[in-house]
Amino acid sequence: MERVAFVVPLLAKLIGDTLSARAEKPANAREMQDLQDALRLYHENSAAWIQGVLAALRDTLSPVDKEVASKLQDVGKLELIGNDTVEYRILASRLALRLLDFASWELNDLRLRVQSLEGLPQLSRQDIFRPEILAQHLVEQWTRNGLPQSVWLLGQDTIHQSMAAWMLEIYHATNAFLIERGVMAEIDLRPLLRRTPSALSTGRTASLPGREKNQAKKSSSTAGYEGSPGDAIQNETRMQSVAIPLARVRARAQGVLAHLKELLSNRVQDFNSGQSLQRSSPQLELAMNRLQEQAEEARASGAEQSNFEYVQTQVDQALQALRQRTRLLKNATSSSAEKATIEIVALMFLSILAEDRIAPQVRIWFARLQMPVLRVAIAEPEFFSSLEHPARQLIDRMGSCALGFDVTVEGNVLEAEIRRVVQVIEQYPETGRRVFQLVYEEFDRFLSRFYAEQGSVARAVSLVQQLEQKEIMTVQYTIELRTILNDIPIRDAIREFLFKIWAEVLAMTAMKNGPQHPQTLLFKQAAADLVWAASAKPNRSDRTRVIAALPGQMRLLRQGMALLGLGRADQDVQLKIINAAVAEAFISRTDAIPFEKIEAMANRLAHLENYLSDEKASDFSLDADSLVTMIGIDSANIEVIANGGNQPTQAMLTCARQLQPGSWHNLDHNGKTSHVQLAWCSERKQLHLFATPDGHSFLIQLRRLAAYLQAGLLVPTEEEALTIRATRDALAKLGANPERLLG
Repeated sequence: MERVAFVVPLLAKLIGDTLSARAEKPANAREMQDLQDALRLYHENSAAWIQGVLAALRDTLSPVDKEVASKLQDVGKLELIGNDTVEYRILASRLALRLLDFASWELNDLRLRVQSLEGLPQLSRQDIFRPEILAQHLVEQWTRNGLPQSVWLLGQDTIHQSMAAWMLEIYHATNAFLIERGVMAEIDLRPLLRRTPSALSTGRTASLPGREKNQAKKSSSTAGYEGSPGDAIQNETRMQSVAIPLARVRARAQGVLAHLKELLSNRVQDFNSGQSLQRSSPQLELAMNRLQEQAEEARASGAEQSNFEYVQTQVDQALQALRQRTRLLKNATSSSAEKATIEIVALMFLSILAEDRIAPQVRIWFARLQMPVLRVAIAEPEFFSSLEHPARQLIDRMGSCALGFDVTVEGNVLEAEIRRVVQVIEQYPETGRRVFQLVYEEFDRFLSRFYAEQGSVARAVSLVQQLEQKEIMTVQYTIELRTILNDIPIRDAIREFLFKIWAEVLAMTAMKNGPQHPQTLLFKQAAADLVWAASAKPNRSDRTRVIAALPGQMRLLRQGMALLGLGRADQDVQLKIINAAVAEAFISRTDAIPFEKIEAMANRLAHLENYLSDEKASDFSLDADSLVTMIGIDSANIEVIANGGNQPTQAMLTCARQLQPGSWHNLDHNGKTSHVQLAWCSERKQLHLFATPDGHSFLIQLRRLAAYLQAGLLVPTEEEALTIRATRDALAKLGANPERLLG
């Protein structure tokens, strides 16, 4: 309670700083005024909010009020609820979700210890240890003290990040306090296995088909933190946990790093948690240089075997060498920070080398990164706290590909690239972060090409690239045609034909032949001729010219429509509409379009590429028939999943853009689950091609991909990155034997 009360004023100050920073940024007059009003309102009411939260926390501990439910908690009552109340409940549940995801393991341990200490079957619904109770008080007092939802949303990111980090520290410190006093030093995990309805149905899941079986497993796996059946905040929290799987994974990863950072800060006196560079001690530097020289001499003398039959032996030797290096390095330094860093890096690489899903011939290259990573970790403690550190990103990137490693298909090329990356890093041991950043970018570019050039995927990528080019050009040509025809009086039938059909004809021929090819220029001129032919013809000479040119023009239009795969009957329908529009033009009494304007239009159409903008073609429609029509082959092995379905959130769109080639996923499409690898994504991230091991491919547009992520239909095979899993293993070992950290 005291620790929570201590952080509330700190949180209030951070919110004020965030609002002040936002108010100082340039914006339009309306936004500036809104931000200034929000800042003023917050300064006027923040003190009352702090006192309200502190009072609510004290009341929670009161025996009289402990079981009194608040307005935000009483969601099980059958009564009309105002929109504002619902909105504030959502804000509270989002905060509770962040706290729960960030510190779930510490909270579970604390819950069991408190239940054991007080002899309770479960925590009270109003217990202050529950993250939803704390979130409820913060939000409820916010509205009670005159602060609107709009101001909360301005500082929501700050609130979530700060409270998650602080509550993780508070839960951990409380666990340590109870352990020191003999309360459940060893956690019994059996109470975590709740007999929920989904758990009781576990025996029946074996008979369920694909999707239902997966859902049943997901339901039974959420029993780690119990909730009451009528607790709507918990229900809303669980729904959001399913809806944002990637955000949850990232939050958990950040929680692991926060736990590690806290461990180092609490147990290692001279540990520098900042991002400033620091040099290793002379004794340690000398020891690392000596070990590096010995390794180079061993490799030069051929002591390391590279034949495939020896690779498992090499892994065992690498494990022994890693442990030996760790002992030598820890004996060479008296700094507790350096000893802790050496031990944690060693434990991480022991975990990586024990990962039997990575081929042995690849693991031996991972082992050689121990010393370079150790140098970086000593110089930059940020390695232990940032998911974006290039050394961590490189290992995770190589690990995500190596977990799906196919020796027979990918062995020579992928293993060679991993070997090259490791050797480059070893050649520049003093460069540290910069060399990791350099080779990470090179490896990322390699992967973007490598998987796109493998077997059937290469053919599929070639088709999709052409298709994307054509679809984007269609959007661009349509936009420019709209601009050209904006101030030209033209019949609706002709306008629709040009926008929906002829723009695609221009894109198709420009993609195949080039924008200045005679055929492309002929089709561009046909658009201008059609606009003139369907405009008013008050004099006889113009009508005579149209009649003479009409047969040739109809043949040209039919030729263009044939490029799109339109059958003869569909072509006849369009030409009938055009003929009717031309006939109406003969009897029209409106003014004719000046011929000079038609010539200007034809000239702009001829050089239309000079006016096209990539920014205008961020999205486009797509269907499977486009592949067959444009390329002229059977696209049975490419399944198109175009836009449609539920609209994804911006957060999911961002997650979809961040998927990386080489990563493995489980795709649930039309009731069938496929193990797929992201083989290619377009330069604009609008198209993603996933390939199965048997040569089938799924082409998914960005918005549909984000919708699949949001619905849990596309799930990463490995939720945790390789270094996060290794860090979690290291923390588990240190938790069981904390003396080894500095021993």
